[in-house]
Amino acid sequence: MTEFRLTQISDTHLARRLTKLTANFDAIRNHIDATRPDLVVNSGDLAFDGPTAPDDLAFAKSLHEALPVPCRYLPGNHDIGDNPTELGPVPPQVVNEKDRQSFIAAFGHDRWRFEAAGWCFIGLNSLVMNSGIPSEAEQFDWLASELATTNGRPVALFLHKPVFLNTPEDPELAASAIRYVPPLPRRRLVEMLRIVDLRLIASGHVHQRRDFSFGHTRHIWAPSAGFIISDARQDRIGIKEVGIVEYRFQGDSFEVRHVKAPGQTDVDLDELLKS
Repeated sequence: MTEFRLTQISDTHLARRLTKLTANFDAIRNHIDATRPDLVVNSGDLAFDGPTAPDDLAFAKSLHEALPVPCRYLPGNHDIGDNPTELGPVPPQVVNEKDRQSFIAAFGHDRWRFEAAGWCFIGLNSLVMNSGIPSEAEQFDWLASELATTNGRPVALFLHKPVFLNTPEDPELAASAIRYVPPLPRRRLVEMLRIVDLRLIASGHVHQRRDFSFGHTRHIWAPSAGFIISDARQDRIGIKEVGIVEYRFQGDSFEVRHVKAPGQTDVDLDELLKS
């Protein structure tokens, strides 16, 4: 039976000046060189500050191009700006088409679909949701057409932000767009996904490792590949450690392995900001 091995990395936050994060990426590259998955997916925040420091995106691109296996990419809020939200503080950088196009110019796409080992894999740009820019509606139209052609295959969905904390009906404060897909597009997304055999939603963004199931869908939050955030700055929901996630897809099933690559260190954001 055909097997498809995928390694998810997320929140690398790369910048030439942040050498500790480059060291963590080097450790991941060495691990990927040793394990040779079929594909690497970076689920967003490739750069430390893409919208205001374009060289961060260029640097992230150069390091990913040196990986020994093919890669696919999704944007994070540190790559193209954040979702507008009615809940919580206004993000310092709101998503816009110019920064989205800069990401696409560097990494090729901000959404994708492919098939392997009997599975359908879909990657979405979660940052345009609730933005009102034309690419938000275009992506939902594109998604509807892609979901209509899964033909019963199990579906694995990748995006930067988790769709929700515990359930689609989380209280509004737990549904803030700062951490999750904003409430209005979330409801639309969840409803659209009901027509397919959705087995996996894989995300990043929170810098915490988490693994839970809702219904028959498993939700994997990849930790940051680069750094952790202290409890003083961020409440603890999952496990605070750097790392990656390894998947094996085969026929009607998949396996998940939570990994810290040899040599990766738990760089703290406070420590990083002082350097």
